[in-house]
Amino acid sequence: MNSTLNNEEEWANKTIWVTGANQGIGAATAKKFQQLGANVIGFDLNFTGSDNNITQVVLDISNENDVINTCKQVIEEHGTVDALINIAGILHMGSIMELTTEQWMSSFNVNVSGAFHLMRQVIPLMKANQGGAIISVSSNANHMPRMSMAAYSASKSALTNLSLVAGLELAKYGIRCNIVSPGSTQTPMQWSLWQDKNGEEKTIEGFPEQFKPGIPLGKLASPEDIANTVVFLSSSQASHITLQDIVIDGGATLGK
Repeated sequence: MNSTLNNEEEWANKTIWVTGANQGIGAATAKKFQQLGANVIGFDLNFTGSDNNITQVVLDISNENDVINTCKQVIEEHGTVDALINIAGILHMGSIMELTTEQWMSSFNVNVSGAFHLMRQVIPLMKANQGGAIISVSSNANHMPRMSMAAYSASKSALTNLSLVAGLELAKYGIRCNIVSPGSTQTPMQWSLWQDKNGEEKTIEGFPEQFKPGIPLGKLASPEDIANTVVFLSSSQASHITLQDIVIDGGATLGK
């Protein structure tokens, strides 16, 4: 499998759009596609480092007008889109009574509407080409409830179902839509949840008082673990895979 995925012919002249490309899973995914030889367009609110190997585009994906105008320019410059990878997301912690309406709305505006806006820009291109892949990075929180994650879990569930509906609507055009649902991963978002230096150990062990199981494999995922699965789902090796939700969490959701 690796030899095929690493084949330059697989990715030569392919253009891949990756949202949330500044850090974490998004950065790892953009880098992986670039290393394989694809033309990578990375979107994010800002870029803290310079990476001359990918095209960095500053964009607020929650703003529909900005998405329309920016994507038009990118398409004019780089042409068609072979795969859209929806990774950009935000996390607001808090119980249902603690969350503000602004936090609730922003979670959906970024985590769901952002993907919706981008899909609407690439779908006409993919239809014209009779093919393409749309991969959305959701969360294992969509499979098992998490206390204090009402906005995040609900928005990721919406993203998952948006992607499944897209898969149904677009299958006749040869466009495949799949979901990757990571669990705890070594990213800034994950680190922000830790209260002390033992955060990683506690996450692996779980929090019974919060009804949160631990991780059977005894380790967190790396961003590269998620990126590798995204690349596979975007490749010709996954040509008959669509409408699937692949959970990558070391067994934390117990197969749910």
